[in-house]
Amino acid sequence: MSSIESIILDPTFHDFLAVLKGARNGFVYGVKVRFPHALIMAILFGRGDWRSRLHVIYKATKQHAVNLAKFVSLYKIFLLIQKRINGGKERSADTFIAGLLGGYFVFGDRTAVNEQIVLYVVSRVVASFIPRADAPYSKSPSSGGVTRPVPPDSRYFTVFAALSWGAVMWLFKHRGETIQPGMFNSMTYLYRDSEVWKDLRTLFWHNT
Repeated sequence: MSSIESIILDPTFHDFLAVLKGARNGFVYGVKVRFPHALIMAILFGRGDWRSRLHVIYKATKQHAVNLAKFVSLYKIFLLIQKRINGGKERSADTFIAGLLGGYFVFGDRTAVNEQIVLYVVSRVVASFIPRADAPYSKSPSSGGVTRPVPPDSRYFTVFAALSWGAVMWLFKHRGETIQPGMFNSMTYLYRDSEVWKDLRTLFWHNT
């Protein structure tokens, strides 16, 4: 075994290497998630020539990937710091504190990309309060005792979905300025642009 492999496999360095691996995974995931989204948005709603659109795609993808890499790294570092302070023991509140600090330093700056990420996280936090279903697979013990997601109870989810769509359609009609820009553009394309055409081409082929 080489000296590099011995360091990688040494438990002493595991937590520190996990920070690097977390940054790598955050960056890769950010690219995979943001690039196709930015590409589609540039095709549907982009303005200017393709040189400027490609620049927007690159900028958004880079920011998403880098910010996720930063957040994962900081989150793990803050967990390590708290663990060291508490004599090697991890407390229940450590994850909240680490996430709080990481979110403040990485996603606290309001940009279009950060706002989308934060709103995505908020929607998942809110949805987590929907009562869970008594799904058959949720009863089976998972390997290693790892928690498995349980889907929402369909009865409560129906109400949640109805209220969500009712609220967002009302906001779009009466308080559109409060909706996140990406979603506003999508809703404009779906609900307003579909009301306007001037010939067969703009009815079925090209949006006006």
